Amino acid sequence: MKTLFKRVVTAALVGTLALTAAVAQVKPLKIWVYDNSRIDALTQIGKDFEAKYKIPVEVSMVDLGQIKSQFLLANGGSDTADIAIIPHDNLGGLVENGVVLPVNLGRKASNFLKPAIDGFMYNGKLYGLPLSVENIGFFRNTTLVPQAPKTWDEVIAIGKKLMAEGKTTQIMGFPDATYNVFPLYTAFGGAIFGKKADGSWDPHKVELNNTGMVKGLSLMVQMVKNKEAPGTIDWDGAHVLFESGKAPFILTGPWAINRFKTAKVPYAISAFPAAKKGGQPGAPFLGVQGMIVSAASKQAALAQAFLTQFMATEKYMNQLYLADHRPSAWKTVNDKADDSDSKGFAEAGTNAIPMPSIPAMGYVWDAWGNAAALAFSGEKTPKEALDTAATQVETQVAAKKK
Repeated sequence: MKTLFKRVVTAALVGTLALTAAVAQVKPLKIWVYDNSRIDALTQIGKDFEAKYKIPVEVSMVDLGQIKSQFLLANGGSDTADIAIIPHDNLGGLVENGVVLPVNLGRKASNFLKPAIDGFMYNGKLYGLPLSVENIGFFRNTTLVPQAPKTWDEVIAIGKKLMAEGKTTQIMGFPDATYNVFPLYTAFGGAIFGKKADGSWDPHKVELNNTGMVKGLSLMVQMVKNKEAPGTIDWDGAHVLFESGKAPFILTGPWAINRFKTAKVPYAISAFPAAKKGGQPGAPFLGVQGMIVSAASKQAALAQAFLTQFMATEKYMNQLYLADHRPSAWKTVNDKADDSDSKGFAEAGTNAIPMPSIPAMGYVWDAWGNAAALAFSGEKTPKEALDTAATQVETQVAAKKK
């Protein structure tokens, strides 16, 4: 009788399940995670769910590439999880292939940061439970630069002065010329795609070569020509320059914190410089991680209810934050993070832009990176290089449409 009661409670939790389904044998909910930082916390949350509803939860670590390929196969059964964690920029292709289901948070949506919700919106529908947000920040060596510069002109002026005094060898290195340096482009009005009337990204409005993008790349090229930045794009080399004290600035993310602490470099994180005094700070990409439900799940309604009615609480969102320490997508948990690094990333991400999750974004990275390399080498001007990149993306988008 107790078991029957628990199953009836399960039916109430899910809402859409009939009573006959409630009393039937329910299989374990399977959750796939692509990194190991959250496994223990999710396993404990699963145990709480099982204790309350007598439905076990199995949490496994699965490579992100395999998660995507298995969901795209949509073959259900034992080969596909009911729920998986993905970065939001992987969402578009999954939605367009019909292999993930919408998630209805109802009034609970107001408990989440709006950019986190926006990240998992696609064509006007929400397709995931946001868990955490992530953006890069503007790092400075506080011994060399006590106060954060407000504009890129100030960055260059401070950097040149330190070089002239022999305190540094360069202003900064570029970890890449795309993702990590996006706030430099956006400070001048750079963008990747335009938007449709409903606010969603429009793959047919490629802005990779707009005026702001050209100005941003031109500034980088000028720094290279002046030997104020390395002529090669080198992720590790850029970090070494900063942690060795040879460069006072770097644009990078939370993944660099441990190496900077190990190197004992004094640093602070702040908002990105603007193009001009009083202008808008540069905007980084915002990454959102969240949980999606497979359309092939044989208990999809239960999986959706697990996310929206069980997981979507301050208690469990805080549990995940404590396990992983990525800034939480849940407002009150996010607000409680008061360490200097969290505050710095929050300041840097105030105007962060959710990375476009449309499949066309996959065409951008190589074209954009190649354009920067051509501009750095002098083979093409920044405008010529970005014009070529934009044309490449437009061609691939058009070919895909056919």
